[in-house]
Amino acid sequence: MRWNLSRRQFMRMTGAAAGGLAAGSLLPRGARAAREKELNIFCWEGYNSDAVLDPFRKEFDANVKAETQTSDPEAVNRVRAGESKVFDLINLNNPWARKVLWPEKLIKELDRGRFEPYFSKMMPSFKPPYRWAMSDDGQSLLGMCQRFGPFSFVVNTDKISRELAEDQGFDLFNDDKHAGKYGILTFDDWNVYHMCIGAGVHPFRAHTEEEIQAFEKVARKWVKNAKLLGGDPVQMNLALINGEIDFYCTGGTYTASPARFDGKTNIRGITPKRGPMDGKGGIVWIEVTSVINNPDGSPLAYDFLEYVQRPDVAKVVAFAEGTYNPVAQMGNADVQAKFSKEELDAIQWDSLEWELERSYEYDINPDYPRMIEILNAAKRER
Repeated sequence: MRWNLSRRQFMRMTGAAAGGLAAGSLLPRGARAAREKELNIFCWEGYNSDAVLDPFRKEFDANVKAETQTSDPEAVNRVRAGESKVFDLINLNNPWARKVLWPEKLIKELDRGRFEPYFSKMMPSFKPPYRWAMSDDGQSLLGMCQRFGPFSFVVNTDKISRELAEDQGFDLFNDDKHAGKYGILTFDDWNVYHMCIGAGVHPFRAHTEEEIQAFEKVARKWVKNAKLLGGDPVQMNLALINGEIDFYCTGGTYTASPARFDGKTNIRGITPKRGPMDGKGGIVWIEVTSVINNPDGSPLAYDFLEYVQRPDVAKVVAFAEGTYNPVAQMGNADVQAKFSKEELDAIQWDSLEWELERSYEYDINPDYPRMIEILNAAKRER
């Protein structure tokens, strides 16, 4: 799914695994296990699944650890602060490799001869050279793509119809009659972007003082009027199902799909029909997984990037526990054939093309530091 990050407050690894990563980074090289059999991954939820990792561990006789992140900006800042010596792979939304990690020499380029052919088997929009996987000059391949999806808000269609939600978009959250009837899933960077849209402001451009003020007004109103604020998508879906709330943001296929796959198809991710981003009202994230410029990096990083391209593994990644998403590899008939009708319905395959046409590709907000301060202040005052 998910494009400074908060997409998806950090969901951490188990204490033992997290401690292992931190402690391992402090040991001298000779005291550590050979890096040839060790791999540390910093990722969005899904790639940390044992269903994804255990077969790789067995096949490569590897000690693999994965830490889940829920904010691209925070993850980037950790790598900047020295954790490039801890992790081998980083899984982020689309702009970070091209616009930040590569210019700051925090990731390594991939062998185009080895990895670029995989893009030819992906869905048409990912055909090589795929912009978000390439450096600005078009010469260096910076990462591999897999999961993606629209990410705006989620409704209970028994309470708010799909048609009304798509037509009203984020104005649902601005409408006073819905005060106390919605939740905010606290993926901070995404909250900022969606509140920008609610204020009629393009989130991915430099903002005027007037636009900052419009954002602040919306941020304070949404936080004040929300019934729930929390960082757990499962709890937010349960609140929808039991009638505690009628809709929530931030959300989309990434968060709604587990409930839908469990039979609750009245829980649906919504992409607004229109908005301030060149007329588009929703945002689509595309993950790019890159090899970190770790001075003692593991060669298994490259093997893992190829491993998840396999049709059977791509399907597992798409339906790893906790979050279900379309994957770029569904452009390969062998991959798409692995999805059942129920699985396709869970990821809203029927409306995916329509939603993507109305979604702007996730990017970086140049005023994020100021806007997140405003949002955090609104939360403290709640």
